[in-house]
Amino acid sequence: MAVTEVLVDTGPLVAYFNRRDKHHDWVVERWATLFDPVLTCESVISEAAFLLGEDGLDTEKLWSALERGVVQVQFGFAAHQRDLLRLLRKYQDQPMSVADACLVRLSELTDPSVIFTTDEDFRVYRRHGRGLIPLLAPFET
Repeated sequence: MAVTEVLVDTGPLVAYFNRRDKHHDWVVERWATLFDPVLTCESVISEAAFLLGEDGLDTEKLWSALERGVVQVQFGFAAHQRDLLRLLRKYQDQPMSVADACLVRLSELTDPSVIFTTDEDFRVYRRHGRGLIPLLAPFET
């Protein structure tokens, strides 16, 4: 049986490291059931670092998770630019961020996979244009 890869979005990363986040407890409980590593993209790391800093929190725990391989960046914009721009144009009427587009594309390339998110916009996005994206999300439980 294939292992389902977990693709982590910005929300769970921020919530895990920020005890004041409304999803903190839910994320910590779910994360404890996952196998390392979780996969992500540079845009998610950038967003998470920015949001942690905005909340006055140190980013050292995020950097440590990357160094230890608990979180692994497995996707780069440049290699998938054409597909990402297609997604960003397709969902221009939605609040799709570059990070969201990267995770949708990563989910298309990584099967089976689930996106670990707190962002309800992933209910709208589709893999390969029409397929539902499996989610690990507070609104899915």
